[in-house]
Amino acid sequence: MGLPSLRAAAWALRRACGPWTPRLGPRLLCLPPMAGNGDAPMPVGTKQEQDRKARRGWQGTARIWEETEQQAKKLKSSEDGEQPRKLPKRKIVLLMAYSGKGYHGMQRNVGSSKFKTIEDDLVSALVRSGCIPENHGEDMRKMSFQRCARTDKGVSAAGQVVSLKVWLIDDLLEKINSHLPSHIRILGLKRVTGGFNSKNKCDARTYFYMLPTFAFAHKDHDAQDETYRLRAETLGRVNRLLACYRGTHNFHNFTSQKGPREPSARRYILDMFCEEPFVREGMEFAVIKVKGQSFMTHQIRKMVGLVVAIVKGYAPESVLERCWGEAKVDVPKAPGLGLVLERVHFEKYNQRFGHDGLHEPLDWAREEAEVTAFKEQHIYPTIISTERHERSMAQWLSTLPMHDFSATAHAAASPGTKVPRPLEGSDGDGDSD
Repeated sequence: MGLPSLRAAAWALRRACGPWTPRLGPRLLCLPPMAGNGDAPMPVGTKQEQDRKARRGWQGTARIWEETEQQAKKLKSSEDGEQPRKLPKRKIVLLMAYSGKGYHGMQRNVGSSKFKTIEDDLVSALVRSGCIPENHGEDMRKMSFQRCARTDKGVSAAGQVVSLKVWLIDDLLEKINSHLPSHIRILGLKRVTGGFNSKNKCDARTYFYMLPTFAFAHKDHDAQDETYRLRAETLGRVNRLLACYRGTHNFHNFTSQKGPREPSARRYILDMFCEEPFVREGMEFAVIKVKGQSFMTHQIRKMVGLVVAIVKGYAPESVLERCWGEAKVDVPKAPGLGLVLERVHFEKYNQRFGHDGLHEPLDWAREEAEVTAFKEQHIYPTIISTERHERSMAQWLSTLPMHDFSATAHAAASPGTKVPRPLEGSDGDGDSD
């Protein structure tokens, strides 16, 4: 019986039995007048007070019924499988390592399944782990996703950092990695400020380029001689040439995206050098390291390519100085196989927030052993085995005689030579190498 029906029945009973007697409590008695006594029992209290108490009784009963009904609805919704209230999202950064072989770079191409990227596998793992909803995977802006560097096709990384908003579920790292292939790993996670952007907050990036040392052998030497060993004087010359890149220069000749008069073509290189060579599987390799604020598309590969061309004897050392001018210089681009994003730097962020008691510095010192292990297990072996089977460096070296490094010098000296117009380029922060 519903509430209106009960209320109507109660008022009908009251009219039949007379006024409520409070002293009798909730049990309502109906006594007829006694024989010989024409006076009916006198009510206790006024009629208004009795009505007010009766209303309070019915209102209390109605509240109990409403609360019971709400509890029943909650129970029914949980039985129907409705999700509880979602956890709040938090801004974090992930330390990533991956082997880029077989991928068309880091950045995801939304709507294109033809060219697979590292972010395709990452976003899929984030959705399947339950830390982001599926629609965030379709539109990465909803989770404020940003990467430090857009590594190019075939380029690997040992210290890529991405920022995004996620639900901080239990065992987050383990769950994400369980849905990733073994050549892509999340090695670390840290909470950051709500407005953190991994690209904009990055002060500098360190890359290394691993190549077989026969790339520095003179052009008269066999380009595929795996027994070649780099001499100390040759290594010294390589480092002297690499040091010419330090400082701020106009690198428009080291990318296809910039014209000579575009301000964003000027880039600052903090350091560049070649480490001592080492032997792996009978072949000698060397590692060139470069640290800069930011890099343009193909910039590092062209910086390495030009030094190789000079050391081998295909180009004069003076070509380096001409590259800073406005004239176009034919700069060869080394293969992408040996290029690896090793580390990204957040010095200014660490100074301001790294020791505020709420956030950790982004230095990844505790993850260093895992980074080294990943390089030894996935990056170095991939570079070595691919070079052995595909001979990418040897094939590229055979194309160096096709470049004319002296033509630009004559063109620049000729009267009436027009300076190339600025090319349409990116926003200057491509970091696509």
